[in-house]
Amino acid sequence: MVPTWQLRAAFARRLSAMYGTEVPAYTTLLDVAGQVNDEVAARDPDAGRLGALSRVTAERHGAIRVGTPGELRQAAQIFAAFGMHPVGFYDLRDGEEGAVPVVSTAFRPTCEEELDRNPFRVFTSLLTTSDRRFFDAGLASRVEAFLARRRLFPPELLALAERAEQTGGLPEPQAERLLTLAVAAFALSPEPVDRAWYTELERISAVAADIGGVTTTHINHLTPRVLDIDALYRRMGERGITMIDRIQGPPRWEGPDVLLRQTSFRALAEPRRFRAADGAVTVGSLRVRFGEVEARGIALTRAGRARYDHLMAETDRRMALSPGADRQAVARDLWRQGFPATEHQLAVAHQAFFTYRPATDRPRDDRRPPADLAGLLTQGWLTAHPVVYEDFLPRSAAGIFRSNLTGDGTRDADLVGDPFDAHRLSEAIGRPVLDPFALCARRQDHSLRQALFTLQASAALRALDDGELVDTEPAGADPGVPDPAR
Repeated sequence: MVPTWQLRAAFARRLSAMYGTEVPAYTTLLDVAGQVNDEVAARDPDAGRLGALSRVTAERHGAIRVGTPGELRQAAQIFAAFGMHPVGFYDLRDGEEGAVPVVSTAFRPTCEEELDRNPFRVFTSLLTTSDRRFFDAGLASRVEAFLARRRLFPPELLALAERAEQTGGLPEPQAERLLTLAVAAFALSPEPVDRAWYTELERISAVAADIGGVTTTHINHLTPRVLDIDALYRRMGERGITMIDRIQGPPRWEGPDVLLRQTSFRALAEPRRFRAADGAVTVGSLRVRFGEVEARGIALTRAGRARYDHLMAETDRRMALSPGADRQAVARDLWRQGFPATEHQLAVAHQAFFTYRPATDRPRDDRRPPADLAGLLTQGWLTAHPVVYEDFLPRSAAGIFRSNLTGDGTRDADLVGDPFDAHRLSEAIGRPVLDPFALCARRQDHSLRQALFTLQASAALRALDDGELVDTEPAGADPGVPDPAR
């Protein structure tokens, strides 16, 4: 049997090789990212704090787009074969500029062990033809009819994927067949594109055209992870690759790296075949695929995320007042004033997620731990280890999309958008869309409970050595130790 995690790792590698043949600049991106990562690892002994170099090197996130709930359910079945589950809800329809008619989730592993083995993610977007701000009833009906006629994934692939999910892997011959079919399903099709139909949808949104204007889906981008995104941004430019205007996400500063910083090279003109109304086939080009790269930081709690969102909004406000200012400098000043400057501050303020372990070098004469997390950390009872942010930022994703679109498209802002949330997306997928905050909190709380129980057990043993009796109930039952929920 080839187990699930090995299938996932092979899937990521093969997609990467395939995408490199389709978009040669992606290979350049991988080369530069590898060089930067090696240099950072060589000079910084703490470079692996947010993931070992082997994990960072293998790490990818892909992106695909589908048109209907049925297509989304089938994509979910394929990703389930690789141990990837829908996490997070992202609505990209409401940005002030460059809004696109899609809602999205990310399929990825969810447990720490599987993430460490291979954290492949696929950001998957669903076209919202029911949103009248983008599609009137007539156009929506025609798009839906077009989508109903196509088949993205062959039945054999779906059957193999279902079997792999049920059995936790596949025998080698079937595993090879699954991988071959899955990679082929996300390759760029050579089939001619109906020029008139594509152009009509492109007036709504280039993303809508990329989903509903063709008969297949494809990898839209495949993103490596880099340890110094600012260095990569400079070096790609030095190699003659045109990058988008800035790095999305929090600024570079002296404090902790949090959430996600992203950038990309601009979508390149790729040759595509087009069919005219008279049936004639000609060669033209489209700009829909780009080379994204990301640097990951610490996952923030809801409170930390609220602080982040406030600082981003304040950055926007100040930039509107001074359009010529350096956005990075403006944001950096705000972060210095309003964001925790150390991991310790993030932890004690419950602004970010950490796993906790008992310190191994506490002096023997300490008897009982303090009753609060700040005391446990400050006095050296516990050590905090940051949880990597495994998810995405809707604002940054929209910024990447907007920077690579050929136009802003059209949206009737006077109409009300079609309500869409994680529950509705779960119904469309036929699987629950998991809450990324809940996943992080579960991991943090489990580690803290284990650490506190170990501290209590150690205190009890010391007390017994000294002829004392100490309560050894599990952590949380003793008022002398903090409840992780606090």
